[in-house]
Amino acid sequence: MNQDQAKAVIEALIFAAEEPLTTKAITSYVDELNGQSIDELVELLNAEYEQAGRAVQIVRISGGFQMTTRPEYVGWIKKMYAGRSSQRLSQAALETLAIIAFQQPISKTEIAAVRGVNSDWTVKTLLEKGLVAIRGRSDTVGKPLIYGTTNAFLQYFGINDITELPKPREIEELFGDSKYSDQIIEALSKADGADEAEEAEAPSISEETEADTESDD
Repeated sequence: MNQDQAKAVIEALIFAAEEPLTTKAITSYVDELNGQSIDELVELLNAEYEQAGRAVQIVRISGGFQMTTRPEYVGWIKKMYAGRSSQRLSQAALETLAIIAFQQPISKTEIAAVRGVNSDWTVKTLLEKGLVAIRGRSDTVGKPLIYGTTNAFLQYFGINDITELPKPREIEELFGDSKYSDQIIEALSKADGADEAEEAEAPSISEETEADTESDD
């Protein structure tokens, strides 16, 4: 398979896939790449799209490749979907999800301590949406269930890995004009005891764990 054929096949697979397609998945479908790098072939496709002024691009999301429209066309796409039911998260859900994302793994009690209100229902909603999952139990008294984000979370926000979230020191700037309380901003800014070092990164949770199968009793 020559380079043009390989690009066409990879393009077709990514376009047809319902979920981000990993390199491993692509290689399981295509065994005639003759040593050609999938990453390099995707880069070539993106270069061709850009040169031709195409409205699409291939991006890395949740550890795989997905075809998306370019950001500059979002205004027209919103018009097309205007009036349709929205899947946007509530303010409470966004607060809870932000806390889990930056402080995972974390228990409901710890979440409630940051938000100042009981978050059981909100956590349940996020579990049902698949944006968070049970990651086991804490070693603290009572051994409560602890929660972390999932691959669906990465897909929802269009990022490849949890490390692509803003660094803790950027949280105040990011949420400065929002409705987030000072308590929540402060808690996120201190997530994982992060300091001001550039290389500090949040822990990566890009793969599902066996704990995902536990129920939230």
